[in-house]
Amino acid sequence: MSSIARIQTFAFAGIEALPVEVQVQIAPGLPAFLIVGLPDKAVGESKERVRAALTAIGLSLPPKRVLVNMAPADIAKEGSHFDLPIALAVLAAMEVLPRDELHDFAALGELALDGSIAPVAGVLPAAMAASARELGLVCPAPQGPEAAWAGRIQVLAPPDLPSLINHFRGIQTLAQPVPPRLEDAPWAGPCLSQVRGQESAKRALEIAAAGGHNLLMVGPPGAGKSMLAARLPGLLPDLTPAEALEISLVHSVAGMLTEGRLLKRPPFRDPHHSASVPALVGGGHRARPGEISLAHLGVLFLDEWPEFPRAALEALRQPMETGRTTISRANAHVTYPARFQCVAAMNPCRCGYLGESARECARAPGCGQEYQQRLSGPLLDRMDVVIEVQPLPPAELTRAPPGERTEVVAARVAAARDRQRARGDARCNAEAEWDALQPLAEAEALALLETAATRLRLSTRGQVRTLRVARTIADLAGTARLGRAHVAEALAFRHRMPGRPG
Repeated sequence: MSSIARIQTFAFAGIEALPVEVQVQIAPGLPAFLIVGLPDKAVGESKERVRAALTAIGLSLPPKRVLVNMAPADIAKEGSHFDLPIALAVLAAMEVLPRDELHDFAALGELALDGSIAPVAGVLPAAMAASARELGLVCPAPQGPEAAWAGRIQVLAPPDLPSLINHFRGIQTLAQPVPPRLEDAPWAGPCLSQVRGQESAKRALEIAAAGGHNLLMVGPPGAGKSMLAARLPGLLPDLTPAEALEISLVHSVAGMLTEGRLLKRPPFRDPHHSASVPALVGGGHRARPGEISLAHLGVLFLDEWPEFPRAALEALRQPMETGRTTISRANAHVTYPARFQCVAAMNPCRCGYLGESARECARAPGCGQEYQQRLSGPLLDRMDVVIEVQPLPPAELTRAPPGERTEVVAARVAAARDRQRARGDARCNAEAEWDALQPLAEAEALALLETAATRLRLSTRGQVRTLRVARTIADLAGTARLGRAHVAEALAFRHRMPGRPG
């Protein structure tokens, strides 16, 4: 009975790395190269890449029956990262590599036809899973620094198969990669001081940044909505080490980490309004993360909000509440984190000039009602701050002095976030629960909220979100107790949009 060579690798379900054992048996019989264990097309094609890579380094498969089994066989195997573990197990079965040493490693990587090893997605979660199982990791050379973030784990990052074979046979030694340093860098994007006027909009932007609140900006074309949104990332504080690792896992699975560097700044994603449901919430053949997961712990900016497909917008509702998205398949359910800050911008109507008698179309105000009704009430109810952004008069635009610089406002935002973390009940106020907010509010503030909720017909969600915004306003003011003035300002941000009935 022929012996079996084994090596560990991983399949991915969301950001979770599932252990897979690659088993190779070379037995007498008609020459064949078979791969079993629910492989997809990319895995099925691995045999040709492995065959070509071995030929390129001067080796050839024996004229026997080569059987590759990927266990457990009931987990779907997807992606080209299975090339390297299959090749290593085949080399061990051919007695080119020592089998005992392969037992201490997991491997993933794509093989080129010349024997070089190309980068693949998912190295960071694979390295963490290997570390949890006390295994080393073999990965492509450009991704060695990424794998080194897993901590005390032996990482082999060869550029090609010959260098890896020489390492295992003791001819050469591959150096242990080191993770790149996370260096503080000042905000290099557009500065808030370039926004002239728009004081109320800038105040709303600061409140949204300080509490992580959802923000909707409504105004005619050219009023400055996109300009304001582009300056929001500069106001957000750096990610904590735990947050950086969490979001970097998602970007690693998506194959978007460059040079092994973890994300230090909150991500900012701005998909085009033609984006489909899978593009936004995730999905596709391999259940890849969507824009809401790539914006996890950061900002998702939706410009021209009503122009997005209705189904894609409605698909945002559940993730905005739960902070995660689940992609259902016939044989599996894949969950990605999706705790994002939604920032949206829209015109008040199709022509964009509702309320301006000299420019609005002849269908006003009907065009505004029809346009805004593309957004459902439950979706709008999830927006914490709603503001109208009006264009500045020419005289004010030319004479208005520069506003505060980004770093000045960012310092206030960081101080407010520190107060929120110090309370220990949530990462930011946008995630705080009613039971944690109510004891911090004065009786007059709660009475005002109760009266306003009745008159404005606020939903329970609307009351909670209003109290969250009020708590952020109090944090920006450095006030421990939440007062009536804070609730009043928060209520001013929940008015209905122009032209919308009710």
